[in-house]
Amino acid sequence: MESADLARRISVSELVFTSSRSSGPGGQNVNKVSSKVELRFNISLCKSLTEDEKNMIRLKLKKRITNEDELLIISQSERTQLANKKKCIEKFYSIIELSLEKKPSRRSGRPTYSSVMSRLQKKKLRGNIKKLRRESRGRNED
Repeated sequence: MESADLARRISVSELVFTSSRSSGPGGQNVNKVSSKVELRFNISLCKSLTEDEKNMIRLKLKKRITNEDELLIISQSERTQLANKKKCIEKFYSIIELSLEKKPSRRSGRPTYSSVMSRLQKKKLRGNIKKLRRESRGRNED
């Protein structure tokens, strides 16, 4: 699934943004400007995703989802609120895209020739060790 497809399905109007004062470096600007942006996306209220997709998101992103069934994404790395908002939106679409990817099922293959030969060689060696033990035990009892 492409992020462009997700952008068409999940509109920005379904995302709720809040801003607050950012922590960290930035000098006096940090104390004056609310540049930290939180993106909240309510999974259960989203009409553009199917129930299966919602369940996949809940399962794969359970550490990012609040008790109110909201996906929470925070960005405060940029100096402006607009840049942090854009970063939140990019993160949101990439996270949703990754969570909706279906992992291909693994098909088992044949063991390689060398791995089969190696296994048989080890079995022979182990068998010889046991054979030597049997022979030496028989001599001691005489």
